Amino acid sequence: MAPYFIKNLLPRRGNTDNSGIVPAMASLTWVQWAQFWSGWLAWTCDALDFFSVSLTVSALETQFGESSQSVTTAITLTLLFRSVGAVIFGVLSDRFGRKWPLVINLIICCVLELGTGFVNTFSQFLAVRSLFGIAMGGIWGLSSSNALENLPVELRGLASGVLQQGYAVGYLLAAVINLTIVAHHGWRTLFYFGACFSFFAAVIRSLVPESEVFIRAKELEKERGASTASKTKVFIHETKEMLKIHWKLCIYAVILMTGFNFLSHGSQDLYPTYLETTKGFSSHDATIATIIGNCGAIAGGAIAGWGSQYIGRRLTIIICVLLVGGMSFIPLWILPSSFSALSAGAFWIQFGVQGAWGVIPIQLAEMSPPAFRATFPGVAYQLGNMVSSASAQIEATAGAHIKTTIIKNGTPEVVDDYATVQGILIGVVAAYVVITTIVGPENHAAHFEKHKAAFEEGGGHDDAIVG
Repeated sequence: MAPYFIKNLLPRRGNTDNSGIVPAMASLTWVQWAQFWSGWLAWTCDALDFFSVSLTVSALETQFGESSQSVTTAITLTLLFRSVGAVIFGVLSDRFGRKWPLVINLIICCVLELGTGFVNTFSQFLAVRSLFGIAMGGIWGLSSSNALENLPVELRGLASGVLQQGYAVGYLLAAVINLTIVAHHGWRTLFYFGACFSFFAAVIRSLVPESEVFIRAKELEKERGASTASKTKVFIHETKEMLKIHWKLCIYAVILMTGFNFLSHGSQDLYPTYLETTKGFSSHDATIATIIGNCGAIAGGAIAGWGSQYIGRRLTIIICVLLVGGMSFIPLWILPSSFSALSAGAFWIQFGVQGAWGVIPIQLAEMSPPAFRATFPGVAYQLGNMVSSASAQIEATAGAHIKTTIIKNGTPEVVDDYATVQGILIGVVAAYVVITTIVGPENHAAHFEKHKAAFEEGGGHDDAIVG
């Protein structure tokens, strides 16, 4: 018999849908496939642009004559302003639909990505990256609801893992472009490519039909004779009701996502800089190691998402994070000096980190008040991002004060010790995430698609099921 601790983390008996993954996948229509992949593509574009800054820190230092601590301010500002975008676009999505708010959001991202490529001063760079943070903040919540709510329940765990690793694919694409094109044409080309990808994603989403769940809700309200003004009034009322009922859940979700964002950004944002500075690798080799790490992330996210359908969301997260913080992944990530060993460390650390992350889209969707499954997950995610926004600056500042000596070109050289800094940070954050996950709720295999929309009367209450 399993210990109570494990039994408490397993899905409740009778509340699992995990026996028909293959038949469910075979039954999907082209619209369901298109809605999922258009959401995945939007999230991939988001990650491509965000990590374009991480990959070009050294080039940006040279361009603007600033230190790495100053350049990472751009990463901090982007993360700080993402919560604003999550509120704006999440509310628009829950009120007006999944399709056009996401299309508009992607077009704004495209414009700001182009703007990043045309800046001439560091102040302009920081201003554009701050505005991009607002646009970027809306993407995740809209992509997640767009991709998951029309899928069968038994597919949502696997779909969650694949969806979330659009983040790793975007990072991988940025790394490949940085490796092959930026080296010859400069850092600005990375943002030009990002703008093209975002515009392409906007076009694709504009061609895919609106969410069937949202269409059904709008048709029901139309039959009842509800006007746009009355639906907006109801939406505001139901939002207030939801906050009255679920304010503790809202706080918990932000606390959880703070840990997850520290885990992700702490292990990724300055990883290329860590390899170049502390390990003495070339920019080319650092980019290759980054690509290998993202392959681990993609594998971990898909496997963990699939596994969560069987053993539950929380237990899957805990296993993945324990692999990161409680096993040998951190030492393998920071102690070796050879390229092969460090690349293996990058693969496995991201396998664990992004394996845990692969469960988050569906965990937040099932945990959230059902009528607000675009706003709630998106805002919780981005508020957690806001709290953890200084992770890159924390690492850069700590690295400037903690030194180590490496042999470079046969000569000893004192450099910033990012290995120690990142190892300590990720170990502490991993313990925090495990504890926070254990004490939190789980609503495995919830049928949130049967719930009323946020603009329907009663939508703010969890028992407002469509008859």
